[in-house]
Amino acid sequence: MTTWGRGYPDKAFKVILHNSMKYLSTALYHSSQIREVERIAIEELHISGLQLMQRAGQAAFRQLQQRWPRCRQVRVFCGAGNNGGDGYVIALLALQAGYQAHVHASAASLPEGDALEARTAYLQAGGRVECFTEIAALTTETVLVDALLGTGLNRPPSDEYAAAIAFINAAHCPVLAVDVPSGLHADTGCVMGSAVHADLTVTFIGLKCGLHTGLAADYRGDWRLAGLDLPEQVYARITPAARLLEKHPLPPRPRAAHKGRFGHVLLIGGNLGYSGAIRLAAEAALRSGAGLVSVATRAVHSALLNLGRPELMCHGVENALQLQPLLSRVSVVVIGPGLGQDAWADELFAAVATCGKPCVMDADALNLLARQPFKAENRVLTPHPGEAARLLSMSVRDVEADRFAALAALHERYGGVCVLKGAGSLIGDGLSVYVATTGNPGMASGGMGDVLAGVIGGLLAQNQPPPAAAALGVYAHGEAADRVAARQGEQGMLAGDLFSELGACLCAE
Repeated sequence: MTTWGRGYPDKAFKVILHNSMKYLSTALYHSSQIREVERIAIEELHISGLQLMQRAGQAAFRQLQQRWPRCRQVRVFCGAGNNGGDGYVIALLALQAGYQAHVHASAASLPEGDALEARTAYLQAGGRVECFTEIAALTTETVLVDALLGTGLNRPPSDEYAAAIAFINAAHCPVLAVDVPSGLHADTGCVMGSAVHADLTVTFIGLKCGLHTGLAADYRGDWRLAGLDLPEQVYARITPAARLLEKHPLPPRPRAAHKGRFGHVLLIGGNLGYSGAIRLAAEAALRSGAGLVSVATRAVHSALLNLGRPELMCHGVENALQLQPLLSRVSVVVIGPGLGQDAWADELFAAVATCGKPCVMDADALNLLARQPFKAENRVLTPHPGEAARLLSMSVRDVEADRFAALAALHERYGGVCVLKGAGSLIGDGLSVYVATTGNPGMASGGMGDVLAGVIGGLLAQNQPPPAAAALGVYAHGEAADRVAARQGEQGMLAGDLFSELGACLCAE
């Protein structure tokens, strides 16, 4: 079975399946789970470790040939573990296919077990092994293969391996990474000191969590999954750690629908000088299909916010007493865009905290929640890494070091559904974790988070449960940005550019 993907994150995600093994197309695993699958295959199905290694090398070499058909020289950088063993298989296959094949390996440590057998077979076929430092001139037809460090890496590479990684990155040759780019943590996507920048990563048995979030997209390049022809029963006892996010669109509307069926969203924010954020969020709620959208904002802004969007009902609210009548007649609350953190913001936040309505908290509402933490299950939180760090009383670096752990900690402390934004946004409710598969770097601009908060609020108003609202909101938000990028490019994309695409992205094609 082979699946493939491309993009940042996987914006052109596509699946090619063999043997009807569709369950692997979205399943993400920790490296420990992959090792358990290997154990089951070896001990219970009697598929030898060397057979798995040979299948992995064959799959990677086929991808190399397909991706770079003009390649004539293959230089494989092999480590001492099974990842290096895969590399020796690739080098042997290249040698047998008439390529100039070279292996570069550490002089200090030799492989053992199956990897040693693979090395021996390569040497017996006439292959040579040179040190990392013994590298002749590279040609325009050279492909480098990174088989240095596999999924077991949990600390920065040694100086010798770091030097090899630095050479690969500086060589200006195409790079194929075997299983995981060396230096990239397979479970978290965190770079362990330094990592290989691959053009293509061929990963084996199952997709690794760390290849799809955080910094991973800048290092893994395109990706392919080779299932190594393991039967479905091998995976039956392993519950995936997460899944790639798929689209589950809204159902078609009844022909006799009316606005009362699609909820009433109240958006709270737009403090002095920050009216733009709440305006973006409010229009996003409209564009996502909410029946009615009201805005509670500073009185000085209320008469201006709907000048370009008269469908918005804007109210000047200066205290919680003025807010209560609005809270009583809406079905969903979104609080935070442009809210600020002054006394006005504190008072409105406190009123929302006790209202009991389904809620989306974003931006400054998250900063206020960090100061006044409480749990709620009918709520969606949408922090970026900086806001998540404040919610968890840790550094941004700690959040980014393990985004999956940070997501779990957010749910544990605050309940509900959490969307940890960033490349490969994570969505979790304590039971399931999903990794975003849409979106692009053009979204790194002001107001994008406000639009997402409004979209999720609009979906909640349409009776979507919080996990479904968060998941579809993240997917459609990213897909809308991908459509905009396809039309006009990523550079200079504005949050408001997404509005023309949102409706189509929420519905079935």
